[in-house]
Amino acid sequence: MSARTRSKRRPSGRVSVQKPNGALHPRVQKVGPERFGIVCVDVGKAKSEWMFCDFYGKVLVEPSEVLHTRCGFDLAMVQLREAISKHRIRDQIVAVERTGNYHLPVKRAFSAADFETRVVHPFATKQFRQPADPGNKTDGNDLAAMHRATVSGFGLTEQPWDEVSQKLQLLTRHRRDLVEKRSAVCCQIREHLDALLPGYAAIFDDVWESAIAIHVARHFSSSKLICKVNVEGLKRSLKKANIRAHQGVLQRIVTWANNAALPDDFTDIHQRIWLNLDDDRNDKTREIQSLERDIASLLVRTPYVLLLSHPGINVVTAGELAGAMGPITHYANAKAITGRAGLFPSRYQSADVDLADGKIIRCRNHRLRTILMMIADNLIKCNHHFRALNSIWKSQRKDPRWTRVKVACRFTRILYQIVAGQQVFRHPSQRDRAYIIDKLLDFHRQHTTSLEQTLIDLNTAVAQIPASEYHNEAAPLQSRYERTRRTRRREPQPIGDVLLVVLARLGVGTVESESEDRDSS
Repeated sequence: MSARTRSKRRPSGRVSVQKPNGALHPRVQKVGPERFGIVCVDVGKAKSEWMFCDFYGKVLVEPSEVLHTRCGFDLAMVQLREAISKHRIRDQIVAVERTGNYHLPVKRAFSAADFETRVVHPFATKQFRQPADPGNKTDGNDLAAMHRATVSGFGLTEQPWDEVSQKLQLLTRHRRDLVEKRSAVCCQIREHLDALLPGYAAIFDDVWESAIAIHVARHFSSSKLICKVNVEGLKRSLKKANIRAHQGVLQRIVTWANNAALPDDFTDIHQRIWLNLDDDRNDKTREIQSLERDIASLLVRTPYVLLLSHPGINVVTAGELAGAMGPITHYANAKAITGRAGLFPSRYQSADVDLADGKIIRCRNHRLRTILMMIADNLIKCNHHFRALNSIWKSQRKDPRWTRVKVACRFTRILYQIVAGQQVFRHPSQRDRAYIIDKLLDFHRQHTTSLEQTLIDLNTAVAQIPASEYHNEAAPLQSRYERTRRTRRREPQPIGDVLLVVLARLGVGTVESESEDRDSS
């Protein structure tokens, strides 16, 4: 039996066993352990338990309840300040246990009172409670465990997010939630539609993207009725609804109706249910489109908009990534991104045994890992470079999960170069480079954004693009502008005015060339 290969890794170069954003010892050494106070808050939904101790763990304020009201917080602040004055505490921090979003009012209250507020993860509290009080969980034990965790460097400071990043995070999370709910509604609709019109949805590539399919199903509740009106009746109904009728699609619907199986019982109830669900789906779709317009308006105010130059990244994907990551200044390098997402293998090392390539770790930022995995899937499908790499790794019988992680890790390096460097990155995957302004124009056209908002977003995006790339960005816009001039439509073309403004902002002399053409004519 062959021995398992053991890899040696270089020392990590640590200067302290505490986490960098949780270390307290320099401040404790400066004022002395007896003069350094730690406030621990075990957060609940409507009220919390708090306690005040010095660095050694001597209790200065017994565990007390604080209501999540203005009066409750004011009373706690008065008690805390009295204890600080009485025991001559010269420096202190507040450690609040993260509990969903319930800890945020407590954190804001202490921060507003000029106390440095840190966050303790529930996992840290649990690990420091179990050795001292195994199998015995109380608020008092949790507070003691939080104190031990904070002293050991697990009371962590959180980097502040700017206003744009916070709004992006809220909007992208809400959009993702609506997308998932809409998917669930679509599954329910499909169930009732198959009971009412067996096999109807299967004759379309995507029933939700076909206006003809939805219209016919809403207005003709049985296959017998479709056979009765035939192709001409369907065409008249679609024309009345201003839906372009495709003869081949209508003929396919009638052919299905002539061979359709018998529907389920209570067709009237199935029709009522699926129509109500479809109205809900349409409402969610409109709300998602509105959210996506707002996300685009925020995205162009961040350097993450430069990611649109990468093939396979669209506006919504870049917005979700920006909302999950936050300001790029919070990351020292690309490894900090993969580290927060947990995209690295677990490791077991003891003495001479070093198993460095275990399973991918479970501790991670769930939303960041999810969006990076989604981007990896998109790049494998839509990007020539990564599609070729995937083919090579597939021929080498690599695990598809390994491939996705590999692509995500490579993308984080590209991401960091683009966003942190505020540049359009050069890479083999960008041989057919995408254009930022061109993608934004397509996005706003598909989402029927107002011309005023479109122009604002495009001008804001131009400010994020390096000046050296203005000429390249203008090339597809000039082609668009020429097409608007050659159109035979008599009505005004407002998109041409938008393109003129953007081209002028990019420093391209389209306005002068237009005047020359008029003079020559």
